[in-house]
Amino acid sequence: MQDALDQVPTLSLSQNAGDPDGFAAAIGGSFERFGFAIVADHGVPDELVARAWAQTKALFDLSEDEKRRYFLPSGGGQRGYTPFKTEIAKGASAVDLKEFWHVGRPLPAGHRFEGLMPQNIWPDQPSGFRETFTELFAAFDRAGDVILSAIARHLRLAANWFDPAVKDGNSILRLLHYPPIPADAEGVRAGAHEDINLITLLLGAEEAGLELLDRDGEWLAVKPPEGALVVNVGDMLQRLTNHVLPSTTHRVVNPPPERRGTPRYSMPFFLHPAPDFLIETLPGCVSVANPNRYPAPITAHDYLHERLVEIGLVKA
Repeated sequence: MQDALDQVPTLSLSQNAGDPDGFAAAIGGSFERFGFAIVADHGVPDELVARAWAQTKALFDLSEDEKRRYFLPSGGGQRGYTPFKTEIAKGASAVDLKEFWHVGRPLPAGHRFEGLMPQNIWPDQPSGFRETFTELFAAFDRAGDVILSAIARHLRLAANWFDPAVKDGNSILRLLHYPPIPADAEGVRAGAHEDINLITLLLGAEEAGLELLDRDGEWLAVKPPEGALVVNVGDMLQRLTNHVLPSTTHRVVNPPPERRGTPRYSMPFFLHPAPDFLIETLPGCVSVANPNRYPAPITAHDYLHERLVEIGLVKA
């Protein structure tokens, strides 16, 4: 990628089948330059996405009392409903203007991660919610595996290097609702932050507002074509790669006055490794010019806990 690029490029995941090396170089270059990539033709079925949007809107249209039936204050926001103005960006002074719902990986009874990854919470309505989002979680998982394989090739690792790391990973599908904003609202829809996980796959960034902090210190709008995924590097992958792939600060700003009455919905899929995965700097990402920033490894579970405390979802 050339420094002259001033917009996150849109890539086609279909290129991966015919030219895997070319796709790996393109997405790896975009991540190195921006920490972000836009991926079209990602294979998540249009019909499934349309169904998921309809049910997401129906879910957040439920009464506050009904939604709060699925809120567990002791659950750290890991499953079910998290009310409006709960999460705060690390270091921010005002809470985010959003509410959300989390769907996690379904585990069979007796699974070795049963004590670390809670069971899903399913609402009584809208009808078909559980089936839709179980299916969507699996579709995101498949797309994420393909992208991680391309990242592995870009890093000169085996194409299947991430497979054991993310098998039974603690990934989360978040359904996000940013309600209309009054003129005197304090705070923004999502304060400047970095993601915790390996990579995030986001649907729903067509409505303006998502911005990344470019390396020149300016905020750059991320503008995907309709239906494309916005994919960004999370802190776990940044740590694993010793910042070769940067986890870029990003935010969701409030819309201009004429759009403040319009709600915003999005669906990020936070792709996590398994809780016992050891985040240990890759040797190929260490050099004289880029010495190891993280000589002490940490498990994905411990790292996640530290960060959830920082953003106010878990008490220390």
